Amino acid sequence: MTGPRVGVLALQGDTREHLAALREAGAESFTVRRRGELDAVDALVIPGGESTTMTHLLRELELLEPLRARLAEGMPAYGSCAGMILLASEILDAGAPGRDAAPLKGIDMTVRRNAFGRQVDSFEGDIDFEGLDAPVHAVFIRAPWVERVGPDVRVLGRAADHIVAVRQDKMLATAFHPEMTGDRRIHRLFVDIVAGRA
Repeated sequence: MTGPRVGVLALQGDTREHLAALREAGAESFTVRRRGELDAVDALVIPGGESTTMTHLLRELELLEPLRARLAEGMPAYGSCAGMILLASEILDAGAPGRDAAPLKGIDMTVRRNAFGRQVDSFEGDIDFEGLDAPVHAVFIRAPWVERVGPDVRVLGRAADHIVAVRQDKMLATAFHPEMTGDRRIHRLFVDIVAGRA
């Protein structure tokens, strides 16, 4: 029996780490750079990276609107760091006009870019994550946080009193990078969501 087909948006950011984590979590994983590749997957991971650059490339490759459409139709998605920013319905400090991060409107939340500070303010720490049996070691790199969630959004984790992990139906997002640690529980949770087991 094969697992669900999960794509990783491979425009910029830590694609390889997510591909490996998804395979270890029981999914078939593929890179997504073109419309046909997006159409061929059951779900999508949007990795960390730079949200304005990723938006620019989504527009250049004519993927922005097809991706918004797939999300609106209910395709499961998981976003880490920049991926969390892009999955939001509203982005604060989105960047300069014309080079701004565009919300994909997958999760009813307001996210602030680079909320924890610049690259030099990056940090690690253990956080409680709802539904997991032990804390998650979280790596935050120029990380966002969530300032508002809608009524259908479940808060799964907090760091320094800020929301850093959420779920809405088949959408999952974290402000941190679980793909950078050996812990595959969040990827396993997402694969279970895609497969209808969670």
